[in-house]
Amino acid sequence: MLWQLSGSLGWVDPLLLPPPSDLWQTVQELAISGYRQTPLWQHFAVSTGRALLAFAVAIALGVPLGLAMGLSPLFGAVLNPFVQFLRPLPKIALIPLVIVWFGIGEGAKFFLIFISSFLSIVVGASAAVHGVSQGRLRAARTLGASRRQQFVHVVLPDALPEVFTSVRLSIGIGWTSLIAAEMVAANSGLGWMVINAGSYLRTDVVLLGIVLLGLTGYAFDWLLQLLQRRFAPWTGRDA
Repeated sequence: MLWQLSGSLGWVDPLLLPPPSDLWQTVQELAISGYRQTPLWQHFAVSTGRALLAFAVAIALGVPLGLAMGLSPLFGAVLNPFVQFLRPLPKIALIPLVIVWFGIGEGAKFFLIFISSFLSIVVGASAAVHGVSQGRLRAARTLGASRRQQFVHVVLPDALPEVFTSVRLSIGIGWTSLIAAEMVAANSGLGWMVINAGSYLRTDVVLLGIVLLGLTGYAFDWLLQLLQRRFAPWTGRDA
């Protein structure tokens, strides 16, 4: 209400903060005519498609690798320095190198989103294994469980809640890298739309893109919470 009044009564310049009524008009405008001749739904679909593909590959590779690093001290000691070196690097700094490696096509955008998520997933999955109850592992060995049985019945169930939490955090990090990814010679996508609209002082389009990016990120996290309740319903409960 205050946001709408501040714009309607002229307290704040609409160029700086468009009121919700202007945003709704922008939604209608972009739904009909699109932004730069591309429909709004297509910008949304392009960004989510890029992100979902990168997230799926990052999870498929990162979770097993992180679990393996946690289970094998030698393997973890070899890879951990490289992972810890690369993980905190600002991914936007990689753009020139990524363009040299992959060109300006979809491969560069995929890699930037993938690497942002993948490294954090690896670290989180490895840490989840290190947090497994040693008492349960000793009990399983005492009962004669094989290494495979220990992993399936003790390590994986104990680590799974933390793995899901790590994936949720990593997906958030990967989603924020979408803007950097769509700086690489893109002509569509929510991140590109926000950057391009900013250069033309279309604050309404910028704010609409930010809202859509936030809502989509929230939807990703909500979906992962549903999956966590489905596959790790014991999260937060005592054994």
